[in-house]
Amino acid sequence: MRLLLQQRAEGREAPRFVQLTLQPDLLGGWTLLRETGQIGGRSQLKREPYLLQDEATAAFEKSRDNHVKRGFLVTFVRGADAPK
Repeated sequence: MRLLLQQRAEGREAPRFVQLTLQPDLLGGWTLLRETGQIGGRSQLKREPYLLQDEATAAFEKSRDNHVKRGFLVTFVRGADAPK
């Protein structure tokens, strides 16, 4: 599951983005990847491991909701079971 969120451009600064990716790992758990930064600039990647898919999905949805409340817009969604 992959989700890309982006802020609107304000002034001369490039807009910020957040990319959330939820993927299974090789040991049967799940990993939530959060990449944040400015478009065309440096970014930061954080990994959060989870044992259960339900916990990982809940963290994915919570992060998405928090960023939407802060003014980010969903620009891309990929995944058959992507949250709505």
